[in-house]
Amino acid sequence: MTKKILVVRFSSIGDIVLISPVLRCLKQQTGAKVHVLTKSAFRQILDPNPHVDKVITIEKHVREVAVLLKSENYDFVVDLHHNLRSMQVKRLLNIPAASFPKLNIKKWLLVFGHINLMPDVHIVDRYFDAVIKLGVTNDGAGLDFFIPPTAEVDLQTLPASHQNGYIALTVGAKFATKQLPVSKLIAIIQKLELPVVLLGGKEDTARAAALVDACGENVFDATGKYSLQQSASLVRQATRVIAHDTGLMHIAAAFKKQIHSVWGNTVPTLGMYPYLPGEGSKQIEVKNLSCRPCSKIGYASCPKGHFKCMNLIDEDAFGV
Repeated sequence: MTKKILVVRFSSIGDIVLISPVLRCLKQQTGAKVHVLTKSAFRQILDPNPHVDKVITIEKHVREVAVLLKSENYDFVVDLHHNLRSMQVKRLLNIPAASFPKLNIKKWLLVFGHINLMPDVHIVDRYFDAVIKLGVTNDGAGLDFFIPPTAEVDLQTLPASHQNGYIALTVGAKFATKQLPVSKLIAIIQKLELPVVLLGGKEDTARAAALVDACGENVFDATGKYSLQQSASLVRQATRVIAHDTGLMHIAAAFKKQIHSVWGNTVPTLGMYPYLPGEGSKQIEVKNLSCRPCSKIGYASCPKGHFKCMNLIDEDAFGV
């Protein structure tokens, strides 16, 4: 019987949330000790997870924890990153292991040849291919995200206008080509039926300030003011969520929120759309653009210069 399992996923926020069903099902269906190896920046997501017995972190290199990993005497490695670094882990431990189909060739064909051979299978379901040998199956319960009680945001601390219902809107994204232009966001906010809470990091404060200037008291700027866990609390308590292709989008799916997800240079076909979100969720994108997708990740600016994938987004698509 498998007694101790190491799950490997180094990054990032959204991807760590997306492996949560595997962690839950591993723990509940095998009863094994479940350890996770990740980067130190993402420990905060995994530490509160009751399905994880131990979190081991690195800054950059596997050698930082090589001695520790060897001492744990794992029975099996579940590789949910499937890259050079995770291969180093498997070689180091030299024990039974399994990964998942990353579909890099099919992704390349979709992005650079616009030939779609991608299966209609979410990456979460592909992750479960790595635990078939352990007899673990997807329970269909969706994603998990656990917020420590100390990180819950009291809505009474928000402006009075936002205490009885609001729409959470993620302002930014890792790459500019995954973000709606500020002018488009202003037009969307002005048509919404509820006040808006802007969510994001310190890097999003300039964009958020422009939205507040244009939309006034209807908008509360929470960017850069709350931790990730606190931002997740604001997502959980929102009436609904408007999100770019970001980690907060996946966190919203974990809480079964109604999500209007916005897709620019990336496409849901790559298999990273919200997993089992709330009723009424939809994916908003400009279809049939010959230049889209132009990347599976993103760019600092539109390679074509016109940014049609975001500039042509229907502003009326974000109503209830």
